[in-house]
Amino acid sequence: MKLIEWMDKSLPGVVEHLARSVKLHPTTSTQKRFSLAGQKEVHTVLDAFAAILFPGCHNGSAQPAERLDMAFHVQLRSAAAALTDQVQSAFRYQCEFEQCKECGDCRKKAEAAVIFLIESLPAIRDVLQRDVQAAYDGDPAARSLMEIVMSYPGLQAISVHRIAHPLYLKGVPLIPRIMSELAHSRTGIDIHPGAKIGGGFFIDHGTGVVIGETCIIGENVKLYQGVTLGALSFPKDEHGNPIKGIKRHPEVRDHATIYAGATILGGETVVGDGAVIGGNVWLTHSVPANAKVYNQQPQPVIQVDGK
Repeated sequence: MKLIEWMDKSLPGVVEHLARSVKLHPTTSTQKRFSLAGQKEVHTVLDAFAAILFPGCHNGSAQPAERLDMAFHVQLRSAAAALTDQVQSAFRYQCEFEQCKECGDCRKKAEAAVIFLIESLPAIRDVLQRDVQAAYDGDPAARSLMEIVMSYPGLQAISVHRIAHPLYLKGVPLIPRIMSELAHSRTGIDIHPGAKIGGGFFIDHGTGVVIGETCIIGENVKLYQGVTLGALSFPKDEHGNPIKGIKRHPEVRDHATIYAGATILGGETVVGDGAVIGGNVWLTHSVPANAKVYNQQPQPVIQVDGK
């Protein structure tokens, strides 16, 4: 059957089924009595904040020093207005989803969250400078700080996290996760916006790193690719539903280093100050400060000409 013939005969049935599904399951549609921002709109605002933190490096053009104040003023007013509308819609959606009985003022909460983020931007910029320096100091292949800002996936991922985290702290639904999952898709690094991460943080290479919601990471910590800071299990209530809001992920203290492929699990697991966790280690209990944890050296078998 040719496409035009099929569209005339069969497309109306497909359209009918799609529309019925959306009407029956409105929680997966952004059009239910309010305009919930789609992914692309959130991505646009996120990129606007990234451009403010690193002018000219990711999008837009750098401004001369004498115009920087004015440029920031214009950019922040625009980004703040767009983000506030998005956050307000996210609060309204969550109230609808949870059938909120004592809902507060969604607009007021949205404005407070955006103000909190914007007031945090100078401190975010300062800590990102420490992250950039940590990457430069920690990677002998790095030729300049600008190389790290413009090309290192670890810096991109932590930049997004540092923007999303203040919104998470203010209880904003949806938006922080959309931001963090954009960084995940771009870099291969999965950082939940709830994780608490200190300054001087460096993820070398980065692909496959997972950092869970309740992780606490101290100052000057270095991770390599494939590291998982995850949960041991998901405790459930008497109805069999996962219990939310409890600490499920480990703590990594200052100056620790975790090498490629290590898996560290559990809310009570603590990696002490200055500890070094070797590659491919599986760890479910705490280790003290300055400990070195590694697997026994494997014994490879080497064959030459089949012998």
